[in-house]
Amino acid sequence: MTAHSSSRYTEAGVDIDKGNEFINRIKSIVAKTHGRGVLSDIGGFSGLYAIGNLGLEDPVLIASTDGVGTKLTVAKLCGRHDTIGIDLVAMCVNDVVVSGARPLFFLDYFASSKLDLDQATAVVKGIAEGCRIAGCALIGGETAEMPGLYRAGDYDLAGFVVGIAARDKIIDGSDIRVGNKIIGLSSSGLHSNGYSLARKVCFAELNLAVDQQMKEFGCTVGEELLKPTRIYVEPVLKTLRTSKINGLIHITGGGFVDNIPRVLPAGCKAIIDPKTWPAPPIFSFLEKNGKISKAEMFRTFNMGIGMMALVDDHAVEDVLHQFEAFGETPYMIGEIQASGDADRPLVEIKGVIE
Repeated sequence: MTAHSSSRYTEAGVDIDKGNEFINRIKSIVAKTHGRGVLSDIGGFSGLYAIGNLGLEDPVLIASTDGVGTKLTVAKLCGRHDTIGIDLVAMCVNDVVVSGARPLFFLDYFASSKLDLDQATAVVKGIAEGCRIAGCALIGGETAEMPGLYRAGDYDLAGFVVGIAARDKIIDGSDIRVGNKIIGLSSSGLHSNGYSLARKVCFAELNLAVDQQMKEFGCTVGEELLKPTRIYVEPVLKTLRTSKINGLIHITGGGFVDNIPRVLPAGCKAIIDPKTWPAPPIFSFLEKNGKISKAEMFRTFNMGIGMMALVDDHAVEDVLHQFEAFGETPYMIGEIQASGDADRPLVEIKGVIE
């Protein structure tokens, strides 16, 4: 490409040189997430990862992709972009760990109208931190400038993760039985779901400012809404080394109502008691000030529980103890009962959805 054609491309809104500078900025950040399986450096056409030395018989690759929704808008309002990458990784790795898979590698997609080097670098630092927490490698990504498609200052994110598990160790919910107990792992707050509603309540209806201190939260509005999504990979995988878990549920979009049935066998019904755990104050704040019904709250938000583990009755105390030892705050929040309907799994939240 000639210098003249390159400058015309820049005039059109795409700066190739800035993209190259961005790669140079993040090379050392990304490299810190690499382990023995990574065979490539960032900047190539693809990322290479060797799985032959993982020592698994009959290994199965397990993949997921996700984004962080309109939490990006809060990051823009706050002018803070160093934690949104943790959310991106969390939303993906928490999805693969419910199958009992260890995340191997992660790729990201970052698109904007015009590349802001400081902003984009902050985002990648967060992604790298999320990968560090999850124990996976950041092996590649895509950075795209698309003037005319995005507004100035806006950007979009998507993440992609590939994990691995031995076929005979995959958790698919088929071992869930009537009588199993449900253990809930506490969330850090909203995580990355329900932000269109949360933003409407906080900013459109209550006219709050992101830097406004809130006694209910013990921090500013922006700080509360930007709390990173909790990553459950290591506590779950460590617990699985010595304990049997029959099913795992990542509470994301759709809350309790839509996510729990995704793993329940026909004829099973989950009974949840919301009095068994303390929900962070952001949830009661939104419910009260947004005039949101409890039923809608449980279908929109995680309500303070980001991950659920379904275990045999005799294993409850052991699993609770292990999660605590690995830094989680677990609660015994419910049980599996017979639904009376062999074709349709159900969720009952005591006092909310019967």
